[in-house]
Amino acid sequence: MNAERDLSPLAPGVVRALTDKLYEKRKVAALEIEKLVREFVAQNNTSQIKHVIQILSQEFALSQHPHSRKGGLIGLAACSIALGKDSGLYLKELIEPVLTCFNDADSRLRYYACEALYNIVKVARGSVLPHFNVLFDGLSKLAADPDPNVKSGSELLDRLLKDIVTESNQFDLVGFIPLLRERIYSNNQYARQFIISWILVLESVPDINLLDYLPEILDGLFQILGDNSKEIRKMCEVALGEFLKEIKKNPSSVKFAEMANILVIHCQAADDLIQLTAMCWMREFIQLAGRVMLPYSSGILTAVLPCLSYDDRKKNIKEVANVCNQSLMKLVIPEDDEMDEAKPSMTIPAEPASEESLSKPEAATTGESQLPHHGRNELDITALKQPLFFPCSCERIQVTLNLDGIVQVLDYHLSDTSIGMMTRIAVLKWLYHLYIKTPRKMFRHTDSLFPILLRTLSDESDEVILKDLELLAEIASSPAGQTEEGHGPSDGSDVRPGPVELHVPARAGQLSSSTKGLECSPSTPTMNSYFYKFMINLLKRFSSERKLLETRGAFIIRQLCLLLNAENIFHSMADILLREEDLKFASTMVHTLNTILLTSSELFQLRNQLKDLKTPESRNLFCCLYRSWCHNPVTTVSLCFLTQNYKHAYDLIQKFGDLEVTVDFLTEVDKLVQLIECPIFTYLRLQLLDVKNNPYLIKALYGLLMLLPQSSAFQLLSHRLQCVPNPDLMQTTDNTKPSTSFKRTASSNIDYTELLQHFEKVQNKHLEARHQRAGQAEQLDRRVVL
Repeated sequence: MNAERDLSPLAPGVVRALTDKLYEKRKVAALEIEKLVREFVAQNNTSQIKHVIQILSQEFALSQHPHSRKGGLIGLAACSIALGKDSGLYLKELIEPVLTCFNDADSRLRYYACEALYNIVKVARGSVLPHFNVLFDGLSKLAADPDPNVKSGSELLDRLLKDIVTESNQFDLVGFIPLLRERIYSNNQYARQFIISWILVLESVPDINLLDYLPEILDGLFQILGDNSKEIRKMCEVALGEFLKEIKKNPSSVKFAEMANILVIHCQAADDLIQLTAMCWMREFIQLAGRVMLPYSSGILTAVLPCLSYDDRKKNIKEVANVCNQSLMKLVIPEDDEMDEAKPSMTIPAEPASEESLSKPEAATTGESQLPHHGRNELDITALKQPLFFPCSCERIQVTLNLDGIVQVLDYHLSDTSIGMMTRIAVLKWLYHLYIKTPRKMFRHTDSLFPILLRTLSDESDEVILKDLELLAEIASSPAGQTEEGHGPSDGSDVRPGPVELHVPARAGQLSSSTKGLECSPSTPTMNSYFYKFMINLLKRFSSERKLLETRGAFIIRQLCLLLNAENIFHSMADILLREEDLKFASTMVHTLNTILLTSSELFQLRNQLKDLKTPESRNLFCCLYRSWCHNPVTTVSLCFLTQNYKHAYDLIQKFGDLEVTVDFLTEVDKLVQLIECPIFTYLRLQLLDVKNNPYLIKALYGLLMLLPQSSAFQLLSHRLQCVPNPDLMQTTDNTKPSTSFKRTASSNIDYTELLQHFEKVQNKHLEARHQRAGQAEQLDRRVVL
């Protein structure tokens, strides 16, 4: 700059001093400028004041020469000091050139700019608030300055500005929030520290309600919470803690719905502190906002469910997630089943649902996913946002349960084989709860859920299987699943074929023309149209996965007998097995069912019902079981022993001579002998004392004895028969005369001749099947040799 240039009213000497490289000379020039401006203030000469500021700004502060810029900065500070309380009239002209110097490459210039702005702000005080955003923007950049002197100067200016904001009641929060929202996403540690410090200050000012704008900055706060600096993380924790305290004090003014998805995202964070903090916020939101959170249930469940399977290393997160899960479950109420999602929703109280039992059988026991195959964190939860009314003391809000979204998330987590056991249990509890609270809507999803629920029966955990069975039992017995036809899925129109599904056959009367007086597909008031479908699919599952049948088959059936009607289960399975084409599986399944029937304490009542056959229902059940039990000769005899049909048992054993006696056959006879010695057949052993009235029982047992080779079972049964008193009384009556010794009378309406013929027919089928399998095996061996 040419020092001889006319820059009046600044004297040439002042101009030369301002551009000098020595600070002391520039300071002397600044004092002269301060004196000059004071004179203009006294004369009220605003035009000259503006002219001086313009010269200092354009010719000095924005000059290309570094020393001139330094002189301009100290000169502008001198002007502000001279103006005093009137500096507010010229703040825009004073501040802008100084802020421009904040971006200077020379660190000393940036420091002098901080110093000049500090003096300007110190004089103007509250008058700088209209320019707060540009000041904050400049300071946020200097907070990350690499030079320690510049950073120190910016911190002094920052504290001054905070003092001014704290003591003022004219802060423009609305205008500041957009800038704060932008700056809060900075990745620089010092800038983050600067942002958090300002949030803490604004939160502490009584006249500033930052809570109204929390949705604007909450996401950024959680981002900062993951900073590598412990100090910054601690500051952010404090800030979030203060906000949460304020939310608890004034829940009626909180915009819960606008922050729900933000929490959902951060509840899935990889950082433990972020996840735990977000989960704690979610817990409070659900408990404070109640049903306002219900439309976001699918997103919340996406975040919460995986946490339930965390190990002890993340115990705190797991415990909070469990509370969130339970609290959210309580928000679903029966009224949700009455609301049509396609119509305007009805008003529901905003308060959380009251404490109630969430699982009906809890005390008794302790569909492919359609989500995209990407990570759970990428689940689209923003689509769940809906405009809502916020709760207040007497307000009623409009909410709609997004059941489709919830079921989709539950299906996804249940289908994920990598998911933990506790998560799978929670999913099944959720589905059960939804079937209890909203059965009408849930049955729209039953066909798509059925395959995955059946696959879950192969789970490694007994507890998971128990919950799965409870859910399947509820589906099979819920009145909401009953269709007008009585067997809705039976025609196959509503059944979606899957890898483990069978179409339900036609109606009972069309299944078998030879069944006399039998109701082959039972239905009672406690069963619905899905019961029979469940039985078919369960047997299909056992057929395709024999290991499941061997390891868990008895466990599953016994639990179902507790949860549902045992008679219906055995009746329907027997009816289905009667038409089973895989005869080997039918024989194995009949053997399994028979073992359960004879040994399980859960079936005590059913055994008593079959023991006497006093009612038409019990006789019908016996006939239905008998026809399927014919797939296995030995089980058929054991059924006759159970029902005290000793003469028919003897007749069956007489037919054994025509059967192919294999090792497996003899093994089953051996097991039957062992069963006869068990408590379940105590009554049978006592009847051996009454030889006169039970001759066929003794003959049947001798028949078994003759079938057995010399073995431990032979010795056991032989010793038992040796205890029978007075063998001379074993003479039978003439078959041409009415029998008085056989306790079954003609009034029982059971055609034993027809049953015996059925037995022979079934055994002939098994014989043909065995020969066919043997032939196929022989052909295979020949191919291997060739």
